[in-house]
Formats: sequence, structure tokens, C-alpha cells
Amino acid sequence: MSERIRILGVFAILGFVAGVLANVAYHTVLPVLLAVLPQIQAEAILSGFAGAVLTMLVLVLWSYLSGPRKEA
Repeated sequence: MSERIRILGVFAILGFVAGVLANVAYHTVLPVLLAVLPQIQAEAILSGFAGAVLTMLVLVLWSYLSGPRKEA
């Protein structure tokens, strides 16, 4: 049971970090994208895209950092 709690804790921390990064990206990257691409005014679409990219990055990092299981 402790392994499940540890995994849930890791995902909670990763989710928190992804949320912080999404907030930073929203306030820094979004104005730049809107200036470069003025025809795109749907900030919900851009925020969703940023969230999806950040989530994928977090999951890829987690999968590489966790490594394969060692069997005893």
C-alpha cells in the first residue's frame, strides 16, 4: 500500500509543478503568441495546448526518471 501512496504523491507533486508551469506559460508565453499570431484570439485553445504540452513533458520526465523496475 505504501508504494501506491508514494506513486500518488509523486503524481500530486508533478501535477502541482505542471500547474505552476502552466500559469507561468500563460502569463509569459501567451502574450508573445498573441502578438506573433494576432488572428488567434482564442486563449482557451492556446491555454489547452500549453497544458497538454506541459503534461506530456512532465510524464516523459517522470517515465525517464523512474526507470525500469528491478526484479528481486
